[in-house]
Amino acid sequence: MKKIILITAGFCCLMILQNCGSSKKTTAVKTPEVSFGKDVLPVMQARCTPCHFPPDGRKQALNTYADVKTNIAEIINRIKLPHTDDKFMPWKNKKPALSDSLINVFTEWQKQNMPE
Repeated sequence: MKKIILITAGFCCLMILQNCGSSKKTTAVKTPEVSFGKDVLPVMQARCTPCHFPPDGRKQALNTYADVKTNIAEIINRIKLPHTDDKFMPWKNKKPALSDSLINVFTEWQKQNMPE
């Protein structure tokens, strides 16, 4: 009887030690805040000028927070299109296509409710 109690107690201690030693610490990876002025506007200025920036641009103006916020769904849609699509932006190889990390700037900004 004492042997069974000792074996059971030993087994319980072993299980407790194993759980303590192998417990994985989960830390949430926090996505950095994306803002229009700090993150989105510089990409727009680098990749969407002169076409979408007045006074030289003759296309829909996308040079202000309000313009980009209003059109963010369309912007994301067009920068994600295949390069061969007529609606792909930047248009006709005038500027290099946006990398996945730059596209992510726009999608994260939209997910974060488009802070200014």
